Amino acid sequence: MSEGAHGHDTHHGNYVKIWGILLVLLLISIFGPMLEIRIVTLITAFGIAFVKAYLVIKNFMHLNVQPQYVIYMMGISVAFLALFFAGVSPDVMKDEGDGWTKPSFEYHEQQLPDSAHGGGHGEAEHH
Repeated sequence: MSEGAHGHDTHHGNYVKIWGILLVLLLISIFGPMLEIRIVTLITAFGIAFVKAYLVIKNFMHLNVQPQYVIYMMGISVAFLALFFAGVSPDVMKDEGDGWTKPSFEYHEQQLPDSAHGGGHGEAEHH
């Protein structure tokens, strides 16, 4: 392997292979939800996202050559993110709360069938 100006490896033989894997996973995550099967959508949305994140972290962020505290800081950051999500998600997912109400346009859009949204063509009729 060749070394760059700073003594680090600048060439990694698997970059193209990893890029190809990431590209295939991207295509699966785009076309998987088109099957309209809930479990497939969840797997492609979250499962593949975790796999892609792992591949990027492992192969492109070079954490194996960083000081150990960098890995701990990343783990703590993810833990704080999970704590934040756990703290706010119960309030965000409710329709109303103590002193607030979800805006009516969001509530009505969720309740209307697809035909009420203009047939799903993305254009509203103007009179």
